[in-house]
Amino acid sequence: MNELNVPQTMRIYCNFCKKHTTHTVELAKKRPRRSVAQGQRRYLKKLEGYGSFPRPKPDHEKTTKKVDLRYLCKECGKKHTKGQGFRAKKFQIVKV
Repeated sequence: MNELNVPQTMRIYCNFCKKHTTHTVELAKKRPRRSVAQGQRRYLKKLEGYGSFPRPKPDHEKTTKKVDLRYLCKECGKKHTKGQGFRAKKFQIVKV
């Protein structure tokens, strides 16, 4: 799956309205990590006073990032996702 064009509006099932409605598609933005989360506090504590990275680095990186789409229902205004995202080298939201 090299290149993927997704329409900006599509008619899909809404979990909240319980019927097929028109949705607008948008890409989920990356948000900052919660600094008060237990795992993040533990990670920052481990980094204190340490010269190098505390965990072994992975051998190889993935060639593509996962695309996370959010669907906004035009009737009820709620957002939802479908599946867990997918990998694509080129991704584009196209006006139809």
